[in-house]
Amino acid sequence: MKNHLTSLALAVGTACCSVTAVAAAAENSAGLIGQLTNDAGNRVFAGAKIEITELDKVTFSRRDGTFRFVNLPEGEFTLVVTYIGAAPVTRQVSLSAGENLTPVITIEAASESLEEVMVRGQRSGQASAINQQRMADNIKSIVSADAIGQFPDQNAAESLQRLPGLSIERDQGEGRFVGIRGIDPNLNNVTINGLNVPSPEGGVRSVALDVIPSELIQTLEVSKSVTSDMDADAIGGSIEVKSVSAFDRKGQTATLSGQLSHNQLRDELSPKLSGTYTNTWNDSFGIAAALSYFERSFGSDNIESNADDEIEQRQYTITRERLGAAVNLDYRPDFNNQYYLRTLYSAFSDDEYRQANIFVLDGEDSEVERESKDRFEEQSILTLAAGAEHMRGEWLLDYQVGYAKSDESEPDALYYTFVAEDSSIVGDMQRRIPTVTYADSVNDFSNYEVDEISFEDNYAEDTENSIKANLSKSFAESPYLSELKTGVKYRSRTKSVDSNIFIYDGDFDDLDPSQFATNEVDYGIGNFGPGLHRAGMRDYYNQNAAALELAELDSELESNGASYQTNEDIFAAYLMGTFDIDKLHIVAGVRYEKTDFDTSGMRVELVEDEQNDIEEVVNTAWSSQRSYDYLLPSVNVKYNVSDKLIVRAAYTQTLSRPGFEQSAAFQIIESKTEEDDGQFVTEREAEVGNPELLSYESDNFDLSVEYYPGQVGVISAGLFYKQIDNFVIYADVAGTAGWEGFDEVIQPLNGETADLTGLELSWVKTFENGLLLSANGTFSDSEATTLLDGEEYQTSLPNQSDTVGNLAVGYEDNAWSLRLAMTYKSKNLEEIDGDMLRMEDAHQQFDFMGKYYISNDFTVYFNAININDEPYYHYFDRRNQNAQYEEYGRTFEIGFNWQL
Repeated sequence: MKNHLTSLALAVGTACCSVTAVAAAAENSAGLIGQLTNDAGNRVFAGAKIEITELDKVTFSRRDGTFRFVNLPEGEFTLVVTYIGAAPVTRQVSLSAGENLTPVITIEAASESLEEVMVRGQRSGQASAINQQRMADNIKSIVSADAIGQFPDQNAAESLQRLPGLSIERDQGEGRFVGIRGIDPNLNNVTINGLNVPSPEGGVRSVALDVIPSELIQTLEVSKSVTSDMDADAIGGSIEVKSVSAFDRKGQTATLSGQLSHNQLRDELSPKLSGTYTNTWNDSFGIAAALSYFERSFGSDNIESNADDEIEQRQYTITRERLGAAVNLDYRPDFNNQYYLRTLYSAFSDDEYRQANIFVLDGEDSEVERESKDRFEEQSILTLAAGAEHMRGEWLLDYQVGYAKSDESEPDALYYTFVAEDSSIVGDMQRRIPTVTYADSVNDFSNYEVDEISFEDNYAEDTENSIKANLSKSFAESPYLSELKTGVKYRSRTKSVDSNIFIYDGDFDDLDPSQFATNEVDYGIGNFGPGLHRAGMRDYYNQNAAALELAELDSELESNGASYQTNEDIFAAYLMGTFDIDKLHIVAGVRYEKTDFDTSGMRVELVEDEQNDIEEVVNTAWSSQRSYDYLLPSVNVKYNVSDKLIVRAAYTQTLSRPGFEQSAAFQIIESKTEEDDGQFVTEREAEVGNPELLSYESDNFDLSVEYYPGQVGVISAGLFYKQIDNFVIYADVAGTAGWEGFDEVIQPLNGETADLTGLELSWVKTFENGLLLSANGTFSDSEATTLLDGEEYQTSLPNQSDTVGNLAVGYEDNAWSLRLAMTYKSKNLEEIDGDMLRMEDAHQQFDFMGKYYISNDFTVYFNAININDEPYYHYFDRRNQNAQYEEYGRTFEIGFNWQL
């Protein structure tokens, strides 16, 4: 670590000295530093192409609408600005030696019919995203803030599902994790304002993007091919969340939005309120602030089975709250120096009450369990980034220090289990919605006994400190090399999981389950029977916990086995060059990453030995550490056949480090010695982590074509191929070295090579009559080697859908903005469960958004989500063999947006 920091300090110091040295040489050169805005001066344009025709120089405007040319000779020049959806702009400029000219150039709509909608509607958002995509060095998809508002999406995950190749994993019907080209979300890299975002959930790397409200976002950028100045841990891709900045808008702006939503399944109303404020003073200091609060009351009805002898009914009642805040400061004293502070805080809470009936089908020995889960969970993400950018002639230095923290708290989860035997239970699970019938005795709580009560206090924390610096030099006179860039980065990450589990399995003689019985449960896919009183069970536990019989050994085993800490220090350095050869634009480089990894936890063994009358838990500290490094090349090529046609190709090498739980130092062992036919027999089972896991490694190939026909539109097609080595599988390693004498040991291992091949198609088009159409589809095929019933088995990658698509039809004029959208995700392998394949069924959902512009400043809207009431369905092997069926119902929203 010390060596890494020393290298970083030297690099930054060298960069600063270099910039100072060339400052004098740059004093006599001229510069052109401008900004693109509209007539009203209230909008900036990102991704526009700006060309100096006499010098054959080209650049693109940044997200704040600014552009820059340096080291220009004196003379008369012609600027030509092109922006998809706007008329070309030509501007004459005159430069003198040592002069920095600062023009503000106005962009107008390509036709009168587009004038208003270019400012506020669907075309505004799509135009911004398309122009930024066109200018990118790599293969990238973008969602702008304007486009986010054109769908009824509640968070960043749901906004991203509209892009080509992207799909989401839902939790209780709400988008949570994002998959890129079907790759596991754990293999994506997620950043907020340039900071790597740690995961609030214990055990995983994937970031649940439902914790980020859409109102705090300026742009969402998905890079499907990386460049060497980007983090390499992005086998799926890299998702960059950029929050609002004052210089993304012009002057002083303020917005206020309010919403009321209704969930049809639970007949609940939910409020939402958000606001933003931006202001700039003297074009040098800016502040942007955003605040969002959303409370959502809803639920779901669920029925699932194990395809053998168990059917489970579940009824959920949920209240989710989402609070998000961002405050961003920018200071730009002149055109050559910029300073910034970016902050984002998001708190997400999930108050869940789940009631369950579990029917175990065993003829005369059939039984039913009634369970409850009373859990409040809170997640938070905090990111702080401070940095600066300094331009000196052809040299550019930027640096940033950052702090990011995510955590998940589950402070007082309470679980009850009641059991009764009943031979009247009959069930059928060979259907999408299983059926179960039984006598009235099953609904009589006086027939039940308390089997177990458990209480959990769990906490997971993930923090990362980082520092990075980049130095680049442009080459104005070079015939081919246009820029050389180098940089270093250091990240220090700590992931800790602390579990405290208390299991009570006796001394319930004075507890009558019927005292907790309530009225019939509202359950839409069958007969559920009476419910359990949430507050009554909570009160009973609070008053009687000290008197209950604690299963000390089981509690100790579960608590210590689930607790661990992992530290990860990553040092990276890269060198990258940009080459322009006529119409060919090449960005090529190499990145070096070194990782120091250590993990510490417990080897926890529960020993139950009848022969020697021993019953104990043996705890042994366990730790492991190692270092590894990678040298990763990348090449991104863009060929501008014409202003309308672009061909791209890329070859990159990326990696993804194993999940924290997979590589954690923990072992949970159960050893039981019992008498069998006069002999004592010992059975041993274990579940263990694997600190020696290697990182996933991927070779990625991309080829795409983009055609921009004019106005606001794009047609694109892309081929991609990934070869992934060291794919992680779970296997039974009993009997291998170190696990002799065990009956079963489940451990993650590095598997064989996995392959992914796919095609992405996308079409976006707006018409003069106000019609808007967009469609995209991704078609892929994957092969991976895993284990099924102890033998190698060829299957697809987990979570890999061979077809993912979106279709949207919209209409817009000066008063209305309407859009009907469909998302589709075909079936995919979720996991291998014993000797069965658990499949997630295809999901197709329709959503509607309608806006009416009462004035230029005030809009009302209506959204309908999941119009077709699409359920969530999993099955085993055959589609009619239920694994899980869940309904969420439709949600309707009404609200307003007010531009103050």
